[in-house]
Amino acid sequence: MKDKLKLCGTGILQVYFVAINTVFLSKEIYLGVLFAAFAISMVWSYNIKKIAFGTLAERIWYSSGATIGSLLGLYTSKLLTSLFI
Repeated sequence: MKDKLKLCGTGILQVYFVAINTVFLSKEIYLGVLFAAFAISMVWSYNIKKIAFGTLAERIWYSSGATIGSLLGLYTSKLLTSLFI
């Protein structure tokens, strides 16, 4: 179970940064893009092997985390946008 939660957490992190980076790009927030793009690449560099050779169950755990990450990224983006723009 611990490994499945780690996989879910990885999905959350990666897609969270993708979601906020999309907003940073659209609003031309350069420092945000710099940070988020770096974070995406770092998470991906640790993640690729686990997912590429994972089982269906592991892919479902990762995808569930990615869904949560997307929703959290949307929430954070709205919050940051309202504060800075």
